[in-house]
Amino acid sequence: MEDTFNNLVTYGYIGLFIYSLGGGFVGIVAAGVLSYLGKMDLTLSIGIAFLGNALGDVLLFWLTRYQKPMMMDTLKKHRRKLALSHILMKKHGDWVIFIQKFIYGLKTIIPIAIALTKYDFKKFALLNIFAAALWALAFGLASFYFGEILSKFASYINDNKWIAPVILILLGSLSWLYLNKATKKS
Repeated sequence: MEDTFNNLVTYGYIGLFIYSLGGGFVGIVAAGVLSYLGKMDLTLSIGIAFLGNALGDVLLFWLTRYQKPMMMDTLKKHRRKLALSHILMKKHGDWVIFIQKFIYGLKTIIPIAIALTKYDFKKFALLNIFAAALWALAFGLASFYFGEILSKFASYINDNKWIAPVILILLGSLSWLYLNKATKKS
């Protein structure tokens, strides 16, 4: 466990940035707990996660908008998720940009779906920056203030290694069921 902490401290900020480009939920929580333990700086961690998350979604939007043929080949398997994203956008409007930061499984697909519409790039970028700031602050501060509980939980999982795969399978299954149900043909 100590080796893991040392590696996270050494490469943590770089890893947090890269991981936050594609979502970063686990990364910001880990950085918050490590900040609680005194291994990382909370303010720097929140700032790096914010930058990575905001930049990641803007890049997804830009790639989809201006490199559409390349992206469409990749998106053929995800037509229903894209349709769900369009429905959510019509139903909730701009709030979807904020909501998607907090829902695992939609974080990547929403910027892509929005980019396929005529949504203004500057408006998306501005709202995305505010949403990424809110996301980084919420998860960074929450994981810092619940650092003791989360670090005890991590130690418990480290002692009982069979629990981690069960939790991952459970979370993956719940996400899959939600997305399947939400995108099911009527």
